[in-house]
Amino acid sequence: MATIGENIKRLRTKQGLSQDDLARKAELKYSTLAKIEGDFVKKPGVQMVAKIAKVLSVSVEDLLK
Repeated sequence: MATIGENIKRLRTKQGLSQDDLARKAELKYSTLAKIEGDFVKKPGVQMVAKIAKVLSVSVEDLLK
């Protein structure tokens, strides 16, 4: 089973977004997104996940699968 970080990275790259692009659009710090994608943050906050999901046009559930 993929981690939330792996799912975010896969969807982000599939859409041609850089980490910086996604961080800016989701109104997150670049370093925060990098930590989530790198699995240094195992359980990011619900609001953060919701912002990322919205930018990637997927449901929160899709990121958690």
